[in-house]
Amino acid sequence: MAPKFGTSGLRGLVTELTDELVADYVHAFLSTVKPDTLYVGQDLRPSSPRIAETICATARAAGVDVIDCGALGTPALALSSMAAKAPAIMVTGSHIPADRNGLKFYLADGEVSKTDEAAINAAYAQKSRYEGKASGTYQEAPEAETVYIARYIDAFGPDALKGLKIGVYRHSSVARDTMEAIFTGLGADIVPLAHSDTFIPVDTEAVDPETREKLRAWCQDNHLDAIASTDGDADRPMLTDETGKVIPGDILGVLSAQVLGANSVVTPVSSNDMVRRLPEFDEVILTKIGSPFVIAGMAEAKHPEVVGFEANGGFLLGFEAMLKAPLSPLPTRDCILPILAPLVAAKQAGQSLSQRVAALPPCFTAADRVQEIDRDKAKVFLDGLITDNDTRATFFAPFGTIAAMDLTDGLRVDFDSGDVLHLRPSGNAPEFRIYAQAQSEDQALSLVKAAYQDVAKAVL
Repeated sequence: MAPKFGTSGLRGLVTELTDELVADYVHAFLSTVKPDTLYVGQDLRPSSPRIAETICATARAAGVDVIDCGALGTPALALSSMAAKAPAIMVTGSHIPADRNGLKFYLADGEVSKTDEAAINAAYAQKSRYEGKASGTYQEAPEAETVYIARYIDAFGPDALKGLKIGVYRHSSVARDTMEAIFTGLGADIVPLAHSDTFIPVDTEAVDPETREKLRAWCQDNHLDAIASTDGDADRPMLTDETGKVIPGDILGVLSAQVLGANSVVTPVSSNDMVRRLPEFDEVILTKIGSPFVIAGMAEAKHPEVVGFEANGGFLLGFEAMLKAPLSPLPTRDCILPILAPLVAAKQAGQSLSQRVAALPPCFTAADRVQEIDRDKAKVFLDGLITDNDTRATFFAPFGTIAAMDLTDGLRVDFDSGDVLHLRPSGNAPEFRIYAQAQSEDQALSLVKAAYQDVAKAVL
């Protein structure tokens, strides 16, 4: 299947992301935004340098000045390009395996919308060619990562994490050095863990059992207060408490929104319902899954103090928040803020992270994914559940009596017990996502496990 746009960016197999195809998409993007300057970044996948080089060469030949930021996190690239009022392209496949990669496009003011994606696709189909000035220049900008690091040290203050011992699960996150620099700059002691020179696809939304066991062991063996990590391009956080238990991304989002003083919160329908039960949030807007939909929802919020987050933890700050010092808006998925805010809040309250989470209303989520699915089978399966009452009743009968349905993104079913199952195919990988929600963690995990078996039979 040819590369296509999913929930966030263009994705495809590396073998399909040829120099010709990449160059065509670069021209399509440039033709849409007509820039003088283009910022470029990349993650640590083996294929990323080649793709980034093609982007830079294509843009320069089209008469666009290139600022090459090298290997850095997607939010760090966005921070620099938005400050320069220039568009950007990030080479990353995020959390998916290394045989795939992709491009994330940024306008001068942030992520592209679904309307922008349509315009890029149309320009690509027309084989549009952008012609700027005679020849574009090339400049490397390693300082982009330094600016991103300083953003958080300045905002939270150099003693914000003093006394904490934090493990950094390095794997192949492009932000592994960035995290260590930020934590150290905020006064924490760090313990580097499991560095890898081979790309490891870490899905922070569906951490596998083997990794979870490693996290627990690392916390116990090193007497850690937390372990932090990210996905491949650092727009999704992973944070454990002091026991090594992974804190779900939507819980990190709730904790962060509290710290920042948000009045409006925008989040996909797959996020924990807890956010709708907290009195400090005056407005909660639910969207389809994907940061472009969250950003669109943030633009419609009635309060200026608006934030957005996804179930994977990617956090979008829509206003200037007052911490130790002002923290400027960054309306793109970020991994560092939803790691730092809960850590700092727990420390200031004299609590552990587990105590901080336990103080929230009891509502628990779990998630998993069936990989390497047959997309045609998956479509037939989901369409059948949505349109055929008997098919839907039979499939969900083991889980309870259906009380309500939501078709905002895929199929979400609420049962009269209060449990929830949400099924949807991934928009950017051959995967089928399963989300569950219940009044206990064990029940949420049980729902996902049971649903996984039935879904796998239908989509593989």
